[in-house]
Amino acid sequence: MESMGKKKPRPRRSFTPEFKAEIVELCRRGDRSVGQIAKDFDLTETAVRLWVSQAEVDAGERDGLTNSEREELAALRRENRRLREDVEVLTRATAFFAKETR
Repeated sequence: MESMGKKKPRPRRSFTPEFKAEIVELCRRGDRSVGQIAKDFDLTETAVRLWVSQAEVDAGERDGLTNSEREELAALRRENRRLREDVEVLTRATAFFAKETR
């Protein structure tokens, strides 16, 4: 009885930018609904809507972070985290050597 109504989660898939662009173009044509396109290509409707929304941001039609801005932000956050770790190591080393010289 416990298994009734429970679906197995779909494994996470990745798609090429070219494939996403093709799906977005199909949505923009307006021949079929987003839901129908998602069903035809075995995609989730949410994912397709996010791709369309991101394409609008990248084209300047909607406010938000473009893909290049997202990539830059992620790189800056990684660098910031690494630099904070470096400072922490140097702070500990300074405290260690200050203790040793007394």
